[in-house]
Amino acid sequence: MTRLLTALLLVLGITACSPEVTDDGVIRVNPPDVTLDSPELREAKERIGMDDCRPGTGEPVDGGLPALSLPCLGGGPEVELSSLRGPMVINLWASWCGPCRKEMPALEAFHQHHGDRVAVLGIDVNDVNPDKALELAEETGATYPSLADPGGEIFGEEAFRFSRRGLPGFVFVAEDGTLSGRALGGVDTEAEVVGLVEEHLGVDL
Repeated sequence: MTRLLTALLLVLGITACSPEVTDDGVIRVNPPDVTLDSPELREAKERIGMDDCRPGTGEPVDGGLPALSLPCLGGGPEVELSSLRGPMVINLWASWCGPCRKEMPALEAFHQHHGDRVAVLGIDVNDVNPDKALELAEETGATYPSLADPGGEIFGEEAFRFSRRGLPGFVFVAEDGTLSGRALGGVDTEAEVVGLVEEHLGVDL
């Protein structure tokens, strides 16, 4: 009986965090009420040494990121995605995502070695546990900045719709703000990240 109840609660929890898709393919988003900025979260972010989010300065462009504002994980400035300019790697992740945990050290290594040329930005998506997300960042040594999208709002945008197939995922933003590529994640090494960047952004590292 206990196992059955636990399984039911898990199913309900997953359902509550997943985007609802109508028969005609429209994604309905009902963002949960999640605290993403608190003294405890800010303290954890400072302890980790996670970089703060940086709003962009660009205007929306055709073929670019959506005009959607997301808060910074653990406190900090809100960022409108359409204002961002590349070259940039956006990584979609969540605290409950096993492959995300595995690839975050590779992304951190890329951030440390190439972040001055190609920015790395995470989006903690469909995740209602920002404390767990910051714990994962601390465990994996991830210091690149992350936005938070607990309701999975980005799944309703064309730029990110591919990622409903699963996390982690990558979106590549060119210098002019247009999207230059997308890929499912699951990388193991920094070299694989470099390969994706060279393929989708044309940056010779």
